[in-house]
Amino acid sequence: MPSLENSLPNINHEQLNIPSHEQFSATPSTHKPRLLLLYGSLRERSYSRLVIEESARLLTSFGADVKIFNPAGLPQPDSEDDSHPKVQELRELMMWSEGQVWCSPERHGSMTSILKSQLDWMPLSIGSVRPTQGKTLAVMQVSGGSQSFNAVNQMRILGRWMRMVTIPNQSSVAKAFLEFEEDGRMKPSAYYNRIVDVLEELMKFTLLLRDQKDYLVDRYSERVESAEQLSKRVNQKSI
Repeated sequence: MPSLENSLPNINHEQLNIPSHEQFSATPSTHKPRLLLLYGSLRERSYSRLVIEESARLLTSFGADVKIFNPAGLPQPDSEDDSHPKVQELRELMMWSEGQVWCSPERHGSMTSILKSQLDWMPLSIGSVRPTQGKTLAVMQVSGGSQSFNAVNQMRILGRWMRMVTIPNQSSVAKAFLEFEEDGRMKPSAYYNRIVDVLEELMKFTLLLRDQKDYLVDRYSERVESAEQLSKRVNQKSI
């Protein structure tokens, strides 16, 4: 039987880390799960905001520490630099969070530019830190007409691109203008029950994964690249 080194000649065996149960954290965090909620409309009666506010009530009752980002005043990407106060506020909340909820209206078959702008202000890395990598994500959408899933499908692609763990469940509220009382509270319905399902699942995934994030997103290719860069720096200093 050939050795592992001989059977896998392309592998850098110093950087190969074979997964095992022992490498998972056995000590759970005791603080409340930190969840950031984003919505995609600036209308005075914004149904994506109302869904997010209803979600915040539910998540708070589940024991989460919840913060909602208000996108009013956030500049379009590239129109200001990242020192803008609203950009700094958003990035600090992204870094603070352990999980997120995104809710957007569907316009012209897609998520809104208001939600997309919030995500475009968040780079894949800030220095050596990847601000969204390994965090949990739930996606929701509201529609003025019949039920659709275009916006949530787009948000799933974005979540994957931002290296987040998007939960399987999702919510799409059709004819959202019929689903809320005048005071902004959501009426009892199958749509409301589905939102509860999504948020329960988000809490479970966040509790399960938040202490394992660093191990779960530790990648062989990045370890190899880091080792090669370190070797180059050491060799340059010795010249």
